[in-house]
Amino acid sequence: MNALEEITLYINRLQVNAVFSISTFARKGITYYKARKALDELERRGIIRKLDKGRYYKTQQTMFGEIRPPVEQVISDLLIDRKRQVIGYLTGTIAFNQMGLTTQISSQIQIGKHRYRKPIKRGEYSVAFIVQHNTITRQNIPLLQLLDALRFVREIPDTIPDETVEQLMFLISKLSKTQQRQMASLALLYTPYVRALLGAILENLGRKELTKVLKKSLNDLTHYNLHLSEDILPTKDNWNIR
Repeated sequence: MNALEEITLYINRLQVNAVFSISTFARKGITYYKARKALDELERRGIIRKLDKGRYYKTQQTMFGEIRPPVEQVISDLLIDRKRQVIGYLTGTIAFNQMGLTTQISSQIQIGKHRYRKPIKRGEYSVAFIVQHNTITRQNIPLLQLLDALRFVREIPDTIPDETVEQLMFLISKLSKTQQRQMASLALLYTPYVRALLGAILENLGRKELTKVLKKSLNDLTHYNLHLSEDILPTKDNWNIR
């Protein structure tokens, strides 16, 4: 079986829109040159599409057009390394849409990572990176996404801060007390207005005992202009939020 036949057999076994890397075939004993030549031929036939350097996905045409891979597949190598360790997480507008904070779908992907890196193109998407100072784990990613939403509360498209905070308050209320405590701890590495906003939300939810660490981290003389109404967040004045 030659390289083209072996790679074709591998791709035929994949699910539609599955993303794979040319490095996969090195582990099967196929040289980079032969693998690239075979993949170029399969791309010419329309069986696969190139997503980025060395990364491809299996295509399928429907009456509505070509089925494209989900965002998580497109950026999977930026979220999980080869040792299956978490190295990043999806955030920004796409994540906020999944959280019910906005109806907008964006072609810009934001990824939280421990270190900054320059934006890149990945297929039809623009990928930008934000620095996450907390250690990223599978367990705390949902909490980091909530904190990122608080961080970008004034920038989430197709909504206003009052609506965003109301939805976030609902989502935070569904967390366990342990998760809420962990969220307060993670917030200590965020900017002061995020800590103040989380403190006001937790206090409004009757979790004042969890807010002490947040209160202690803030300057009593600093005010935060977040354009929130008292109807939505009655405790905002206690945290110098305007």
